[in-house]
Amino acid sequence: MDAGLHLPTLVVVSGAFSAAILLVALLRWRRHRPGFISVTDQATYETLHTASVAGRHFADGFTDTGCERAAPYLRAMLATPALAICDTSSVIVWDGEGRHHLPGLVDQAHPVAESGQTLVLGPDVITCTTTECPIRAAVIAPVTVEGRVIGTIAGFGTDVSAGLARAAEEVASWVAAQVELAELSYERTRAMEAELRALRAQISPHFIYNSLAAIASFVRTDPGRARELLLEFADFTRYALRRDGAFTTVSEELRNVERYLVLEQARFGERLGLTLKIAPEVLPVRVPYLAIQPLVENAVRHGLAPKEGPGHVTLTATDHGAEAEFSVDDDGVGADPESIRKILDGQSRADSVGLGNVDARLRQVYGEEFGLVVETALGSGMKVSFRVPKYSPALEEPA
Repeated sequence: MDAGLHLPTLVVVSGAFSAAILLVALLRWRRHRPGFISVTDQATYETLHTASVAGRHFADGFTDTGCERAAPYLRAMLATPALAICDTSSVIVWDGEGRHHLPGLVDQAHPVAESGQTLVLGPDVITCTTTECPIRAAVIAPVTVEGRVIGTIAGFGTDVSAGLARAAEEVASWVAAQVELAELSYERTRAMEAELRALRAQISPHFIYNSLAAIASFVRTDPGRARELLLEFADFTRYALRRDGAFTTVSEELRNVERYLVLEQARFGERLGLTLKIAPEVLPVRVPYLAIQPLVENAVRHGLAPKEGPGHVTLTATDHGAEAEFSVDDDGVGADPESIRKILDGQSRADSVGLGNVDARLRQVYGEEFGLVVETALGSGMKVSFRVPKYSPALEEPA
């Protein structure tokens, strides 16, 4: 749709945008079946589609570039001859006719930025000597994020009706909601980065020391084996300490699990038994980086290391159509279920490698229903599993 077109009917877009997206999908389906869509439905679809396109430009927040790209779509939503977006001290963009009115806009928008209240200006304020200019009135609404006005949206026309004033407020509120979502996404990304840094710091000290000790034990007795283990150790640490991206493929993650297990078998010898059951369909699936290896390390370090005699770890990756499921099962010493619950709830910082960390990151990426499931009891081993959708928009990283 041409962003500059005026919509036949004004439809106010409210904050309940998830429902709107569902409506857009329904209307797209109906649009291809003549006779099943009314003029009102078509106007609704066009407005929601315009809002959907505009929303993409606020993905990075209330930026100058985003506002400039979104302005034509916001103007189409309000069906006004002109629209302007300001921050608290300057005009970011003017879209439409009557650009000669721009110099006075900062002073006109200032009271709105100060009070957080919508302001309607009539011909006594919006004066113009150009007879062809359609701008004789304006409505200026605040964009308020967490109680703080970050900017204003101004719609201009021949007059301002009560409906247009309300619509301008709703559009400004919708923009604020998009900005808040962008900020939440940014905070989530920062939280994930902090979680990864914490996980790397947790893995590094004990594992690096134990691995180097195991490698050192082969230097004189089996130099060839020592070299192989040193290469595996180098590849493992390169992957575990990398900085490029929060996601990886299951194939890459499992390759690093194999490196980890090779190094641990050098330490534990025949005490550590391993079984890997991997469905090839899940190998290309993208998952959060370091989502599987810490679970295997937890099984070895806390399940099998304290156990007398040999132990066994089974890693399973199963294809379930639209989802993939992963589980790490050990026959070690197990744990108190209540202590595990506290770790997953963030109420305990007990020395359990990565469980709380991986659980938190899975929920951040996929939603609350996609966290870890832990089955354990003292003396009965532990099974840790999780499932993920094979595709999620959250996994799309900027190039």
